[in-house]
Amino acid sequence: MEALLPEILYEGNGQAPAPSKDFYQIQITREEVIMKCWKISLRSEFRDTKPGEYKESHQDFLDDSTTQFQIGIVFGQSTLEYVLNLCRGNIDFLERLPEPLVLYIAKFLDLEDIAQLSQVSRTLEKICNSEKLWERIVESSCDQVTPEMRSLAVAIGWKSFFFTNKLQLQLKLRRRKKGQQQSH
Repeated sequence: MEALLPEILYEGNGQAPAPSKDFYQIQITREEVIMKCWKISLRSEFRDTKPGEYKESHQDFLDDSTTQFQIGIVFGQSTLEYVLNLCRGNIDFLERLPEPLVLYIAKFLDLEDIAQLSQVSRTLEKICNSEKLWERIVESSCDQVTPEMRSLAVAIGWKSFFFTNKLQLQLKLRRRKKGQQQSH
């Protein structure tokens, strides 16, 4: 499964808190943690400072409380926890699946399972509430999606369309058709 991982597992940018203006970049690869720093200062002693780069293995990073502290200050505690988990090998492979594959899998799930999957992460929540997923669900649950149905679904949203009962849909389709006839 790890062979499916990209070389760069995480990348982020941040600025140190005031009064410092230093700019940082962090990159977590399959093998190491890379921190880059650019000193931003008007003081003459830092004027010619070149950007710094610091690399260490995942295990060395896990033992390095100074670098962990610096990441927590610049990027926040949630980023630090995420980086620590990556370095420990705790990788969420579901989160890393391509969106089309997650959409394909999700259309076979029960509604309760989609609701639970949407609570796993922001990325999965976005996919579980996407128009693409609900369009696929509607298409797989209906014998036929007519052009009028498709037009209404696009107007009100595929998820809303799915949860609207048949009587309400028929009423909305009639009103929409009547409105289109009156505008011509």
